[in-house]
Formats: sequence, structure tokens, C-alpha cells
Amino acid sequence: MLERMRFRVRRALLLEVGRHHWWSAATPAEIAAELNGLLRDPEVRAIIAADGGQTAFGYLDLIDIEAIRADPKPILGYSDISLLHLVLYARTGLVGFHADMAVPGFGEHWQAAAATRQAELEKLYTRLLTDTEVIGALPASSSWECWRDGRAEGRLIGGVINRIALVQATRFAVPLEWFDGAVLFWEEMGGHTSHVWSYLQVMRHCGILDRISGMVVGVPREIAGLDSPEASPTLSEIVLDVLGDRDIPVLGNVELGHAGPNLPMPVGIRVGLDTQQRTLSLLEPPVRPHTMTEPVS
Repeated sequence: MLERMRFRVRRALLLEVGRHHWWSAATPAEIAAELNGLLRDPEVRAIIAADGGQTAFGYLDLIDIEAIRADPKPILGYSDISLLHLVLYARTGLVGFHADMAVPGFGEHWQAAAATRQAELEKLYTRLLTDTEVIGALPASSSWECWRDGRAEGRLIGGVINRIALVQATRFAVPLEWFDGAVLFWEEMGGHTSHVWSYLQVMRHCGILDRISGMVVGVPREIAGLDSPEASPTLSEIVLDVLGDRDIPVLGNVELGHAGPNLPMPVGIRVGLDTQQRTLSLLEPPVRPHTMTEPVS
């Protein structure tokens, strides 16, 4: 799929079959060493995660921040990779793409998508990674739902909801003032509806919900309770319950994250949200002109 999009592909060494360390392919130090090597390599113009996992917290303090500042390049992924987007954005301003990964994305969800949707995504991802023009409206679908009317414009910040809540408890937290006027996006996989409610309460307590101007919620996946409406609230009811009387427009059931195939969410760029019209538009190009030469992955 990536080669069809005219990217040259290099497989990182930690993708070798048989590598493992507990629930990961390697130790945090080994993963950081590989990532830093890719960040320092001028031929590498984008880094796509193979999968998510449970490892990024172990090497956040080992990433070569100066290499990113010297040669910023897109990093693509969701799930645990949400941490990289949030932390690197907070520390360097790097725009990370909460977007499809190699194996569950390009290798699975894209293959199962209808041909028209696959072509639409292929064109979108190619433009995002190689074009310095503004993208505009992301391709919507019939699944999008208006949970609260309104319009908003601001920088796009978010990821997996549990990772947002957890990283804000560390020294790598996104500065609270960066959420002023932001459009918060989030998604979740696994756990229970009560966990989602609790993560939203964490963001309420730390002041994020008092600062944002809009919210985009991804399609939920494997969240216990959503299949038992008589015993548990819906996801929209949970969101509106925690928001209370805050006048924040909410767009729900958007294809981002684990439910895939993903619409890419470039962390840090300005977006326009109109929940009544069910539109989400990228108002800035997510890549800088000097970072894009011949397309290479």
C-alpha cells in the first residue's frame, strides 16, 4: 500500500520475527535507540509505527529532542503512539499524525475498506505527507453524529483518552494553556464505559474541559457497557454528562483510532469544526515545506 502511494519503504530492525521483551519487541532503551536513529537519518522523511502496544511510557525520557528540532518529520500512529504525539508536540511543536499504523491500518483496515473509501484515504494520506497546501474538509461519512450543536476553531490536540489523562500526570504533560480554544479529539478501545467517564472527569478536574472550544469523539471499540443500554449510558450521554452546561460543540462517532480505517488527526494544527454540518476541516498544512523532498517512508 505504501509503495503504491509512491513511498520508498525501509523496515526497521525491531520488526524482525522472533524479537520480544515481555509485551514488546525490545527494551525501552532499544526502542529509543532505533527511534533516535530514524530521527537523525536525513533520508527518512516519515516514521510509521508498525503497531501500538504498551511501551512508549518507558522511553519518553530517552528521545533525542534536538534531532526532532533539527529535522522535524511526521510520525504516524495511534493507540500508545498517542503519547509520542502529545509529548513531542509539547516539547518541540512537532505535528504528529494520530493516524493509521502499518499493520492494523494499511495492512488490515484499509484492505477491508470499500474500494472508493480506500482510494479516498490513499489520496488524503499522500496529500498530507507531501503537499504543503491546506487540505480543508476531511472526508466525512454517514456515521458522524452531532452530539451538541456549534462551531469551533482552534488547534487540534488529542489521542487515546487514557493516554491523554495519564500523560497529564507526568512532567511531559501538555501545558494547560495550550488547550485554550483547542479542539480536543479522543478515542478509546477496551475497558468499560465507567472508565471513559472517569478519564473525562480527570480532564475536567485538571481544567482541560474549561479551556477547549470543541470536541471530536472517535468510534468506540470493545468498550464494555455500550452493548447494555439498560445498565449503562451511551457514549454521547457520558460526554454530555461530564461537560455539563459548558457550551462546547461535540462531533461524535468519527473514524479515528482503533475502529479504523483512520482519518488522520494532525496534532497541533488549526482546525475548523461545525457539528451541525458535520464537518471537520484542516486549516493549516501539517507538514513544513523544507521537510518534504522526494517522498520516502
